[in-house]
Amino acid sequence: MKTLSVKINENDFNKYGFRKQEILFCDLIDKIRIELSKEFIKKSRKSAAESGLSNMSLEEINSEIKAYRNAKNNS
Repeated sequence: MKTLSVKINENDFNKYGFRKQEILFCDLIDKIRIELSKEFIKKSRKSAAESGLSNMSLEEINSEIKAYRNAKNNS
């Protein structure tokens, strides 16, 4: 197994929940993937709120999905 050294500041070390100085690369990838997913969800929610999409009812959402699928199947 090879060793790769990565420097990270104290705030990020704590932010990502690292507990020890050495971790497996796959665990690092998982931590980064989780953080990126959280950021994407925050941005998506903000965008939905700004555009009014967050106020849609379940019925409206299902109607939009149905319309999209119908358009996709008819093209």
